[in-house]
Amino acid sequence: MHVFVTGGTGTIGSAVVAELLGNGHTVLALARSDSSAHTLESAGASVLRGDLADLGVLRSGAAQCDGVISLAFGRDYSSPDALAQAITEESAALATLGQELVGSDRPIVTVSGTPWVPGRASVEADPLPTDGPVGGRGRSVNALLSLASQGVRSTAVRMPRTVHNEGKGGFAGLLTDQARRTGVAGYPGDGTQRWPAVHALDAAVLFRLALESAPAGTPWHAVADEGDTVRDIATTIGRRLGLPVEAVPQEDFGPFGPIFAMDQPASSAHTRDALGWRPTHSSLLEDLENIQP
Repeated sequence: MHVFVTGGTGTIGSAVVAELLGNGHTVLALARSDSSAHTLESAGASVLRGDLADLGVLRSGAAQCDGVISLAFGRDYSSPDALAQAITEESAALATLGQELVGSDRPIVTVSGTPWVPGRASVEADPLPTDGPVGGRGRSVNALLSLASQGVRSTAVRMPRTVHNEGKGGFAGLLTDQARRTGVAGYPGDGTQRWPAVHALDAAVLFRLALESAPAGTPWHAVADEGDTVRDIATTIGRRLGLPVEAVPQEDFGPFGPIFAMDQPASSAHTRDALGWRPTHSSLLEDLENIQP
């Protein structure tokens, strides 16, 4: 399958590109810079220059390929406005890619987050939130999945709060970055809230499986660790960096503060049973041992 990939140089995307190429697929990847283009070409992908806001370029990429994996998302989360802008851009991109595939029965796999459900681990049947700081992502993913009725094999891989590789990435990575800046390995609330996690290389396998065989209109959970407590995550970060571990106000984490403070474990039992996905790489707490002082 010739696959158009956006976001192919990120923590998830680079693993997805390698997974596709290693399993007999070819890749056309969106690149917005010379550096990204060089990285993708070195990995073995072909390159289409442009960024997520170039809707004409996105249409062209989807038109040339047998399927799409959409991973790109803005990098500026510094303020609620910046986060909202990234969500708006992603929503327009997904709508454009989906419309290009209408009536073709070709697959498109997008990414979202696992939902949170009070008192239990979320499952694949639980709806995505459509309000709050990231509610726009839920609405755009739901719109894409609804294209199943229009001849698009649209699916969504829901990612846990931390997608990690070599001790980097995801919400745990943001905690590490914050700790380096402030000198404190901080966590919001009492630290007993749980975050699910997955190694990027395991997540990449699930994206490939969804692309190859998942039925139209279906969500899947890329969850390897159902939920580590944030205090345990911060404790590991603090030990690796030689910093004190303390509770800090959730406001210290900007627009992500309310999300960081939530208890949000997630299950992938249905995904494992239905698609045969089996995570094999290190857990989050094991991988955080790769953090260097």
